[in-house]
Amino acid sequence: MHYFREGGQIMGVISNKEKAAQLLVHFILIILCLSVIIPFLLIFMSSITEETTLIRNGYRFWPENFSLEAYEYIFRSSNSLVRSYLVSLFITVVGTVLGLIIATLFAYPLSRPEFKARNIFSFLVFFTMLFNGGLVSSYLLWTRYLNVKNTIWALIFPGLLMNAFNVILMKNYFKSNIPNELLEAARIDGAGEFKIFTRIVVPLSSPILATVGLFVAIAYWNDWQNGLYYITKRTDLFSLQNYLNRMLTDIQFLNSSANKAAAFTQGVVMPATSVKMALAVVGVVPIMILYPFFQKYFVKGITIGAVKG
Repeated sequence: MHYFREGGQIMGVISNKEKAAQLLVHFILIILCLSVIIPFLLIFMSSITEETTLIRNGYRFWPENFSLEAYEYIFRSSNSLVRSYLVSLFITVVGTVLGLIIATLFAYPLSRPEFKARNIFSFLVFFTMLFNGGLVSSYLLWTRYLNVKNTIWALIFPGLLMNAFNVILMKNYFKSNIPNELLEAARIDGAGEFKIFTRIVVPLSSPILATVGLFVAIAYWNDWQNGLYYITKRTDLFSLQNYLNRMLTDIQFLNSSANKAAAFTQGVVMPATSVKMALAVVGVVPIMILYPFFQKYFVKGITIGAVKG
């Protein structure tokens, strides 16, 4: 038996079985953390390794010949890269804010028993998780009827603005964590539905808002399909992912057999492999910086919101 203290006082005892279980859980979590950290570390080390060394020796956790050539290649067109970063930042911020507003306004009525049509709308939300019209019908809708092609809204509206899974998470959170008694007391005091929603529901929902906001932000930041489908003429609207994808396509073209032979005769080695690793690092670093600020809300929000309502 082992005692543990809190504030200088003995609070309880931990049996040997409980201590062994805690050690096992800690060991499993350490293994899971390493399984995430080690691949990213390998990618980063490969991105700062000289291309010829990388081809000859393969991937190593410590670069034999240090080189920043891959990052120099990426940042050579710094203006385009900065512009694509700004586009991605804009669509991520605006899309996340709009997505949270729409999902919250949709999920809250579905969680209230006094809303008579909640079962019908809940079915419609769930139905979209199982079936959709496909790419062709979506493309025709956004380009022919809504005319968002080659505009900044083409990177925000199609596919990402509202997600049924996020609505269900929010609905379950509102249903299980917003007491009806509190809402009834507000109605007795004369508060309307909009005031109840903005003054009571939203302030009490910071965990699920942060969780869903993180989901939406990651989806917008990593999205490249909308840019591929709907941005065909205006390269100034390329997001970071589209810009990096285009750069990768250019590298593959330059590494084609004819171009590679010409480059080899001139003694030029295109850093194709290391650039791929550097592109992954450049794309993921902003999310890695953002995630710790939302981590304290993430576990609580996803756990409570996933409880069946």
